[in-house]
Amino acid sequence: MTAACSTETSMKKTPTLEMSRATELPESTLCVACSADGRLLGLGHSRGLSVWCASSLLCAAEWLQDGLEMTSIQITTMAEKAYLLATVDDMGVARVFAYHCESIHLLSVINTMENINKRSICLTFELSEGGHYGAASISCNSDVWLEVYHFPTDAWLKELEVEPSQNQDPDSSADVEVKWSPLAAVIKIQPPKTPAGTELDGPLENDFLTHCLALDKDMGSSQWDEQPFDKEAGQINESLSRCTHHFLLPCGQFPGDSHAKDQPALPVSVCVWWSGSHNLFHYMLRKSPKNKTDVEPMLDVLWPNAKEILCSAVSRCTRFIALGLDDALVCVWDRQSGSPLSVVPVSATDSAFSRMQFVDFRPESADDSQTAATVCLSVLCKSGTVHAVTSGRGAQSCTAQLNERPKDSGDIPTVIAPVPFLQSMMLVVQRNGKMFLQDVLNKTKVCFLNPPKTFQISTPCSPVYALNTKQQTLVIKGEQASSCSAGRQSQLFSFTFGEHGIMEQYIISHPDSQRQNTLEEAYNIYLWQRALSADERNKAIAHTWKQLQDTAELEQQRHSRAAAS
Repeated sequence: MTAACSTETSMKKTPTLEMSRATELPESTLCVACSADGRLLGLGHSRGLSVWCASSLLCAAEWLQDGLEMTSIQITTMAEKAYLLATVDDMGVARVFAYHCESIHLLSVINTMENINKRSICLTFELSEGGHYGAASISCNSDVWLEVYHFPTDAWLKELEVEPSQNQDPDSSADVEVKWSPLAAVIKIQPPKTPAGTELDGPLENDFLTHCLALDKDMGSSQWDEQPFDKEAGQINESLSRCTHHFLLPCGQFPGDSHAKDQPALPVSVCVWWSGSHNLFHYMLRKSPKNKTDVEPMLDVLWPNAKEILCSAVSRCTRFIALGLDDALVCVWDRQSGSPLSVVPVSATDSAFSRMQFVDFRPESADDSQTAATVCLSVLCKSGTVHAVTSGRGAQSCTAQLNERPKDSGDIPTVIAPVPFLQSMMLVVQRNGKMFLQDVLNKTKVCFLNPPKTFQISTPCSPVYALNTKQQTLVIKGEQASSCSAGRQSQLFSFTFGEHGIMEQYIISHPDSQRQNTLEEAYNIYLWQRALSADERNKAIAHTWKQLQDTAELEQQRHSRAAAS
């Protein structure tokens, strides 16, 4: 179909962007992902996965196995024309694939099910950009943990070069007698445990770590001790403790960064928080241990917070980590200074945070030295309200509510996603299937995205979509409306943004330019900002400590009253 921009006849006259084209999808397509170079799409569906050309929307290769249904997929560029794919199927099995020379190869199964009574279930599986590391959140019986793996990408590339496609069985997607280099477990992170007998009223100065863990254990109820898998229901218990993690790139003064000058795009650490916790934990990604059992990590950095963490986000350069806290607080940590950039209260006390994202924010008239520590966030509340938070060191923080609290449940957003190639822009998808682009700073709807007549977005409560930064497109799963056809074959709709004048003022020419800075430049920026912000950092650290101590005192008073009664 020909893409066009038309104007609605409504009073708001918000422009509408029609889709540019569509193509049929494999049966039961449940997930889609786009490679960072914009060349390929990875699709997970019934019986396996497939890789498509992002330009032509044609299938380039597929890997199929009866009885499988892929529910999660990620694709990353390992080398020129070589890609890694990470998947999780409906049984909780995680796998690593390689796409090379128009063939898909199964490299490794993360959690093989040798004993059905002690099967491990992968809850989430994520690759670092470039495919050097992977992290899987695993549950087994009453245990939940995060495993981080180092992938032998150099060895895999050599093996892919010497293993031509004729080594595949022509009647199957499986490789014939190919032994790929094994991955290595780097660390195994479990929910932190407080030593027995630890009391909150002990001296804080004696053991800061123990005090923070005790505070978590006291406030977080007993959910860490419950079963992560509901055997009767046969599914994951969503109310129990879950792990959220982010891979972090080198960032100036952080531990281990001094050894990363030659590989600035290689992750140096992973940060982790557990549901019900106040603390953000940092672990360095060191070399693989000699013994597989020797993967229990040592905690490198702990960042305490006054309230329970509900959601988190990391900026694309990974310098900033934003935490959505209980009582409608947003805390943005700056890894270069090791202290909070800001703690911002949001006028959303009637509803807890559920999701947050960094939004690209680059005013053309601003000085680079000032915008270097300025961030913009979008925060989604469970009530359906969306807030924009803009903050920076030495600048006044401001918040704005982007929408009225939805009266109709169909107007509740299910997706708020930053659009990396459009400045200050986010994609919003609602439960009723409506899609639009919203300017976070101006609080205006810039453009509606409409599927063709008689079609609708599939599963708008959990839409299947991907943004292509290089080609400046959105692909999203759609289907014929139930009233139009008995057979509802799914289709992949494509919306192209870069070709239309309505988007010209928002397009960012080089959305990845902030990652091109050398590590030496990052060091210089860090030293300059640290010298200028010494007084402010000391005040921020003192304020954070005071919040933590005030919270501890309140808990001690509560314990005393409970003991007295």
